[in-house]
Amino acid sequence: MSPAAASVTRRRVGILISGGGSNMAALIAAAQDPAYPAEIVCVVSNRADAGGLAKARAAGVPHVVVVDHRTHPTREDFERTVQAELEAAGVEIVALAGFMRLLTPWFIARWHDRLINIHPALLPSYKGLHTHARALADGVKIAGCTVHFVRPEMDVGPIIVQAAVPVRDDDTPETLAARVLTQEHRIYPSALARVASGAVRVARDGDGNEVVRTEGAVATEASLISPDRP
Repeated sequence: MSPAAASVTRRRVGILISGGGSNMAALIAAAQDPAYPAEIVCVVSNRADAGGLAKARAAGVPHVVVVDHRTHPTREDFERTVQAELEAAGVEIVALAGFMRLLTPWFIARWHDRLINIHPALLPSYKGLHTHARALADGVKIAGCTVHFVRPEMDVGPIIVQAAVPVRDDDTPETLAARVLTQEHRIYPSALARVASGAVRVARDGDGNEVVRTEGAVATEASLISPDRP
């Protein structure tokens, strides 16, 4: 290990999933680099049949568990069990990666500015589901994806990184989704690295809105990956 890698403080990250876990896999792959400022120590799924569970175990994530939301009487009861698993693994930052459950204000407050999510649209446009079909129906020329800090409202929170993807005339929701997903796998590791390294912070602008500010070397890096950028 190089001296630079040895000096990196690595934050302990837990990932919540519900499905195949392709974004989870991208984060795990990035964390294989000892110079990356985060290590994936925990994966929690609310579904026992989630394909991402096998991927996480194969990658050697030390704490991989299922917390079935259907066996808990309330959302908060479910989240308290998830919280216990995260605490048992010593998690410091939580990343949502295709986690298909709305989180309560209790859980979100517990992880304030340490809980991030990736959404397959350029927020604040197209919150919720079926983002690609809705974008095509509206005739937009640019689609994309967003990594943001989580707030109690759905798909709301200070934006960390975005990637823009041009919409083609012959696109279907499936073809557009595939190109956006490629960019999701690109920006999520970048965004997590920024949060884990302390290079980003949440501030207030002149109108009192929450915004993300970058510091240090990261401040010179693009927070928007555009179609014209390599």
